[in-house]
Amino acid sequence: MPIGTRIKRIRTLRGITQKELGVRLGYSERNADIRIAQYESGKRTPKEDVINGIASILEVSPEALKIPDIESYHGFIFTLFELEEQFGLTIDMTEGMPNLHLDKNPTNYDHNIKEMLDDWYKYKSKLASGEISIEEYTNWKLNYSEKSDLLLNSKPSEK
Repeated sequence: MPIGTRIKRIRTLRGITQKELGVRLGYSERNADIRIAQYESGKRTPKEDVINGIASILEVSPEALKIPDIESYHGFIFTLFELEEQFGLTIDMTEGMPNLHLDKNPTNYDHNIKEMLDDWYKYKSKLASGEISIEEYTNWKLNYSEKSDLLLNSKPSEK
């Protein structure tokens, strides 16, 4: 999800108008809402200091606004948070271990997600049983979007 969409979602959740957010960031009253609208629409990308200012005003971590960097633990957890928001990923505990899964209510996620995860599970099981090699499994993952009938037959906005 783009940074502008994240800003808008959290700003709306906090009950803050575009103008109020812009003024609190230091923009003139005349241009405050325009600048925030530009960020939210993706016409402009806020610089790091602006992201930090928005995060402070919205009382969130700057990582909650940025596109997660999965090469850090912090980015990893924010990726999971975003997957919860967008696709219904949820967490519970089994025998003291956290487990991630789709919400049991299928209205909370797109059915295509379940089908893709089922496909992944099928190939992971084949790897575990020795039916395919690690190279075959890796190649399947690397070429998934090209070889998946589900993705090839979906609308561009669904990819």
